[in-house]
Amino acid sequence: MEARYVLAAYLLLLAALFLSLILLWQPHRQLGRASLASIAVAFFLLFLALGQRTLNSGHLPVATLYEFSLLLVWGLLLLFFFIRKHVPGDLLTVLVALLGVLILSFSNTLPSESRPLMPALQSVWLQLHVLTAIIAYGAFGLSFCLGIIYLLQERARDREVSLSLPSPAKLDNLMYWCTAVGFAFMTLVLITGAVWAEEVWGRWWGWDPKETWALITWLIYAGFLHARKTYGWQGKRAAVIAVAGFVAVLFTLFGVSLLLPGLHSYI
Repeated sequence: MEARYVLAAYLLLLAALFLSLILLWQPHRQLGRASLASIAVAFFLLFLALGQRTLNSGHLPVATLYEFSLLLVWGLLLLFFFIRKHVPGDLLTVLVALLGVLILSFSNTLPSESRPLMPALQSVWLQLHVLTAIIAYGAFGLSFCLGIIYLLQERARDREVSLSLPSPAKLDNLMYWCTAVGFAFMTLVLITGAVWAEEVWGRWWGWDPKETWALITWLIYAGFLHARKTYGWQGKRAAVIAVAGFVAVLFTLFGVSLLLPGLHSYI
C-alpha cells in the first residue's frame, strides 16, 4: 500500500507540473486550483506513505536514503504552502513540482525495503538530526526556487518581457527569509549530529565526508547571510548564492551518499 501512495503522489506532482506549465502561458482559475489541489493531495499521500512505513517498521523512516528522499519532498511541499500566497503566478509551483518529481524519480532507483535500525541509529538524537535536516533542506529548496525565479525575472526585464511575479525586492526578501530559516535549522542539524556522533562513536566530529559537506553547505549559507548584512549583497548576487548553495545541499544529500564512503554510508 505504501508504494501505491508514493506512486500516486509522484503522478499527482507530475500532473501539477504539467498544469502549471500550461498556466504560465494560459492563466485559468480552475486549472490553477487543480494544480494546487494535486500538490496538496500528493503531500497527504506522502504523509500516509511515511506513516504506513513507520507502522510497518516500528520506527520513524530515518534509516535509508530512500526514506530521506520521501521526507525531503514532504518537507518541501509543506513549506511551499507557507509561502505560496506571497508569490503570485505559477512559476514557483512549476519549480517545486519539478523538484519533487526529480527527487521522487531518483528515489525510485534506490532500494525501498524497510530494515531494522542498527544500534547506531537507535537514538533520539538521530531522529532530531533528520527532522531538522528536512526543514533545513526544504527551506533551502524554496530559496533555490526563488533564486531561479529572481534570475528569470531579471532576464525577462532585460528583454522587456512582462512576467506576473512579485517585485524583485519582495522576491529577494522571501529568498532571504527562506535561507535564514534553513540556516537556523542547518545549525541544529550540525549540533544534533555532533551530539549523536559523540553518543555513538565517542567523538563530536570526525571529518566524515557527510559531515564535511554538511559543514561546507552551512558555510555557504553563512556566507550568504554575512555578505547580505555586511556588504549589502542582495538581488542577483544573493540569487546566485542561493542556487549554488542548493547544489551543495543536493551533493551533501545524494552525491556523498553514493560516491564517498564513510560512516554515513548505511543511508
